Amino acid sequence: MVETFEIRTIGRAHTPWRRREDAPHQPSAAAGTEGVLEIAPEYRAALADLDSFQRIWLLFLFDRSSGWAAKVKPPRGGPKRGVFATRAPNRPSQIGLTTVVVQGVDVADGLVRVQGIDLLDGTPILDIKPYLPMIDAWPQAGHGWLEEYLQAGIEARLRKPRRPLRSV
Repeated sequence: MVETFEIRTIGRAHTPWRRREDAPHQPSAAAGTEGVLEIAPEYRAALADLDSFQRIWLLFLFDRSSGWAAKVKPPRGGPKRGVFATRAPNRPSQIGLTTVVVQGVDVADGLVRVQGIDLLDGTPILDIKPYLPMIDAWPQAGHGWLEEYLQAGIEARLRKPRRPLRSV
């Protein structure tokens, strides 16, 4: 039972990262990295009031990933895990989710300046949603299969950014 839907790209991310091997694997590995979201003209009015939020969620397309595997090797090591129990980029629908800090919003020009971005330059943005701490943070939710690694102090082998090619 496979269905296909049309999804619109509302804009693109402009970041220092051009190659997958250079980009950070999580926002925490690039907390100071700045970027700009360029929103298409027909969606710019939807940016109204966005600057009142400190953080936002970005739904994006892993446009440079191809194929997918049901099980993947996580960066903390151990056995392969189901892709839905990881944040691996090669997924059936190639949709990603990240959170960034809002630095400024220019509604007229359709520009959202952000910090802590881990996306590749040119990544298609599918949607923007406000991050609401009272709704989006569940500190007691637990860490699933990661719990034993966290308790053992095993750090993820997340690649840190190597070389931004240009400033944004």
